[in-house]
Amino acid sequence: MLRLYLRNLDYLMLATALSITAFGLWILQNATANDPGALFRHQVEYVIIGLILMVVVSMIPLAWMRRALWPLYGFVLATTALVLVAGTTVQGGTRWINLGAFQFQPSEAAKLLLIIGLAALLADHRADTPPGRLTWMAILFVGLPALMVFKEPDFGTTLVFGAMLFGMLFVFGAPLRHFVWMGLFAAVSIAMVVSILPGAGIHVLQPYQVERFTSFWNPQLDDPLQNGYHLIQSKIAIAHGGVTGTGPAGATQTKLGFLPEHATDFIFSVVGEERGFLGAAWLIFLYAVLLWRGLKLITLSRSVFGSLVAAGIVSVITFQVFINIGMTIGLAPITGIPLPFMSFGGSHTITNLMAIGVLQAIHVQSRIAADPRAVAV
Repeated sequence: MLRLYLRNLDYLMLATALSITAFGLWILQNATANDPGALFRHQVEYVIIGLILMVVVSMIPLAWMRRALWPLYGFVLATTALVLVAGTTVQGGTRWINLGAFQFQPSEAAKLLLIIGLAALLADHRADTPPGRLTWMAILFVGLPALMVFKEPDFGTTLVFGAMLFGMLFVFGAPLRHFVWMGLFAAVSIAMVVSILPGAGIHVLQPYQVERFTSFWNPQLDDPLQNGYHLIQSKIAIAHGGVTGTGPAGATQTKLGFLPEHATDFIFSVVGEERGFLGAAWLIFLYAVLLWRGLKLITLSRSVFGSLVAAGIVSVITFQVFINIGMTIGLAPITGIPLPFMSFGGSHTITNLMAIGVLQAIHVQSRIAADPRAVAV
């Protein structure tokens, strides 16, 4: 049985995910060499835990995941609600539950758990529920925890939930008109939250969130020492790296502390400064390979549930990579979305590696199901 499992793993996907993770550890070690909080050591611990859970998750039958729909959803609702009641506040956001040695961020775990739950919901009701009603069920399913995460406030993760919903409904085959209406609703909602309601004296977002969201249009004019500071320093760091990079010793933007949040939100800027255009391009290439393997898995899966889970994971990773890299070079607003497998963070790192485990489970079980000589798992 173990030999059958090992023979059907997607080793290219696995090698790519591990390469990005190792690259992230290397960059983090250089960027935090003088850090008294030992971020690198903690990140190594998170990666080890994530790898162990990745292996465990990859062996779980998809049928078990599908049957866990409501327990998983209940866990998401309970933990996100607990954050609002007794969460730990850091830099204006209440997003963590203090577990002593570990700060658990429920919204990160919710990304993967909601993907599994929504895939099960859509797969279970596709034959007996009209498309319109099923789309509304999916919106409400994701919308309730998304509203609680938005309340924390965590606008970035709320957007990630939206990307997950769009991607999974697209693969599921929801009618085009549903996406048109959802897109219009999303555009109007963002305009209301960012501009119209604040103009009427109703502030839904925190002031710093609105300023970060809008300052990327012109950071030089929008108070370069405050709201535009992050983006300006990020661009300087990336430009400083040139083609081949400065190396850790010459990365003055990072070493001297000019680049803010260089271990988390702006770690791609560290890559650009230390390893230059070539290093940044190599990282983007690795992400492209990983996403290609995920997209291929959508068609390889032998079940609607497996295809939808793969679609959700690919949608979330794609959105996070695009927005994170985009915000470091001024193509997207600063929303606090981490870079998958690279940014420092326990919940984020562990959840991403578990997501790779889920993709491996889909791959293994799909390959076994397609092989008439294989013994059922």
